[in-house]
Amino acid sequence: MEAEAVKRIGVIGVGEIGRAIVTGLCDGGDRSPEVFLSPRGARTAAELSARFPGVQVCAGNQEVVDRSELVIIAVRRQDRHEALAGLKVDDDKVVVNVMAGVAHDELRRTLATDAPLVRAIPLPAIRERRSVTVTHPTQPAVDAFFERLGGVLPVADEAAFDVFSALTGTLTTHYAYLATLASWAVDQGIAAGDAERYLRGLFQGVGRSLGDETRSLHRLAADHETPNGNNERIRTTWFDPANSDALRKALDGLLADLRQPGGEEAP
Repeated sequence: MEAEAVKRIGVIGVGEIGRAIVTGLCDGGDRSPEVFLSPRGARTAAELSARFPGVQVCAGNQEVVDRSELVIIAVRRQDRHEALAGLKVDDDKVVVNVMAGVAHDELRRTLATDAPLVRAIPLPAIRERRSVTVTHPTQPAVDAFFERLGGVLPVADEAAFDVFSALTGTLTTHYAYLATLASWAVDQGIAAGDAERYLRGLFQGVGRSLGDETRSLHRLAADHETPNGNNERIRTTWFDPANSDALRKALDGLLADLRQPGGEEAP
C-alpha cells in the first residue's frame, strides 16, 4: 500500500484516542479520507459521524475491516479478545495497534493474519495535529498517516517502543503536579480559579518553549533559572536526587510490567 493511496481508514474502539484520531483527520483537513467506525462507543461514534461527512458507523467490526485499507485497533487491552474474536483480516490490509502492552506476536495470533502490523502511541493532542506518534516498525503508509497528524517517530524494536510507552505513563502525573500547585495556592488564600488560570498560562508558556528543539531539555532548565533564584531553590530542594531516583524506579517498574506478556493497561 502506497502512503498517498490510503483513503479508507477503519477505527475499532472509539474511545478518547479513537475520537482524537478521527478529529485530527477530519477537522479542517483538505484531504480527509473516508473513516469507518465500529459501533463500540456508540455515542461517540454517532457524534463523529454527525459532525464529519466522511465518517460512517458500521454495523460491526468485520465491516470496519472489510471497508478499510488501514485499520486502527484502539480498544482497551482488557476488551481485545471480545472485540477481535473471529475477525478476518486479509493480508493486503495494514493494522495499527494502539493498545498499550499488546505485542506484535500476541496480536498476530489473535487475528491469524499475515497483514503488516504496526504498534503506535498516539496521544490526545493528535486531535490538533500537534502530537508526535511513536511507531514500530516503520511502514510507509502508517508513517505518512501519523506525519499528517503532527509527526511520527519510528523506533527500531519493541524494546525501544516499550521505553516510550513507559514515558507516556507520566502524562497524568504532570497534571497532578499542577493540581497540587493550585491546591497549595488556595491554602494560601488564593481563589481556586485565579490559581488555575495563572498556572495554565505559566505552563502553556513552557509548552511553547519546548517547541524550540535547538535547545536540550537541560539547557531549557538552565535558561529558566538564575543562580540562587526561586526556580533553582525549588528544583534543588524538592526535586532532589532522592526524588529523581524514586521517579526512575517507578519508570523501571512500569517498563518491566510492559515487557511481561499481557503488558499494562493503556494510559
